[in-house]
Amino acid sequence: MASELTPKEIVAELDKHIVGQAAAKRAVAIAIRNRWRRAQLSPEQQKNILPKNIIMIGPTGVGKTEIARRLAALVGAPFIKVEATKYTEVGYHGRDVESMIRDLAETAAGIVRNEQRRLVETKAQERVLDRLLDLLMPPPRWEMEPADEKEAARLKRSREKMRAKLAAGEMDDRMVELTIEQKTPAVQVFGGMGLEQMDMDFQSMFEKILPKQAQQRQVTVKEARQILLDQESEALIDKQVVAEKAVALAENHGIIFLDELDKLGSTGTSHGPDVSRQGVQRDLLPIVEGTTTQTRYGPVRSDHILFIAAGAFHLSKPSDLMPELQGRFPIRVELTDLTRDDFIRILTEPQHALTKQYTELLQTEGLQITFAEEAIKAMAEIAYEVNRTQQNIGARRLHTIIERVVEDISFESADYRPKKLNLQGPFVREKLEPLLKREDLGKYIL
Repeated sequence: MASELTPKEIVAELDKHIVGQAAAKRAVAIAIRNRWRRAQLSPEQQKNILPKNIIMIGPTGVGKTEIARRLAALVGAPFIKVEATKYTEVGYHGRDVESMIRDLAETAAGIVRNEQRRLVETKAQERVLDRLLDLLMPPPRWEMEPADEKEAARLKRSREKMRAKLAAGEMDDRMVELTIEQKTPAVQVFGGMGLEQMDMDFQSMFEKILPKQAQQRQVTVKEARQILLDQESEALIDKQVVAEKAVALAENHGIIFLDELDKLGSTGTSHGPDVSRQGVQRDLLPIVEGTTTQTRYGPVRSDHILFIAAGAFHLSKPSDLMPELQGRFPIRVELTDLTRDDFIRILTEPQHALTKQYTELLQTEGLQITFAEEAIKAMAEIAYEVNRTQQNIGARRLHTIIERVVEDISFESADYRPKKLNLQGPFVREKLEPLLKREDLGKYIL
């Protein structure tokens, strides 16, 4: 499943969604390409090619998470984002670091399950038609008892006509009664004890014995079609194949984005929170180095999972981490603060830029808005200034800025006149500049 895109092509795709940060994009593009290169080698050679894990250093809101997330979506790899501060040292209450591998396996299984669903979709849809037909026109007695041949032929024709109408969607508004089985939530059975903390054999056993609740529901044929398609697809999917493919996918193509790694760094004390932070680093080390974690789909090795860590490193530096852990992140890239020009590009260039999003949202109510060049410049300048003088939260600042600009228009959109608006620079400054005069700006703009 390794991407066949070249590093240049990967960067070009990332450029469609993320402004700037060329060094970080190059680093992740090379890391992904190395996976494809490794896949071309013999199995014996592959064992010795380990991923070059990456640390992204930069303030919040400059694109660290977005680069990793878009990268995973681009190559179809299982991806999870975790925060290092959410984990606790073994022996303390909280999540253990191995849970990130179990979460990754679950994400990989979802990808594989969707692939398998596509493979069985045609057969599943045929089964759904049969079940819907039985609900609307139960099988006639002649299927079980001898009957007049003419009557049997007439009933057969009637069922075929009904089947054709179902296939064409002509019966979608008819109501049918459907029996839906639902598993009792594990939390109700085990009093909040997480199944993921149990041995895998116990997990399988408990899943089999959990009681199922049958519920009769009146639904439309259209709703029943989707419910039955889910049931039939699940029945046709080979669960063993899903498990095997999920493990292989997680092991060879999984990406774990480890955020807030800087907060695990030592601040120079030898007691209190530092002890726990050092403990989490020690627990994290074997995961990054390569160990086996038991998951519901089988044992998952972490040797070839790509770890991308990130942190602002304002109060600490990468060298504050354990030397062994530092060594497992050989690639370090610094992401730069966003400039005025960056904010202008973020507002206009990406495929899903904020200005485009708000234009499309208001268009649903017949209100056409456009942003003049001066309006965009004004928003960029104010976002940059607030980041410079207050807490720097990067591009996230733009969400609050643009929301403030269009707040009144959005509130009155259904009745707003005129229906075509071209927002100009003075309008933007009128909405935002009163806030800039406040001393405690943080109360008004994030």
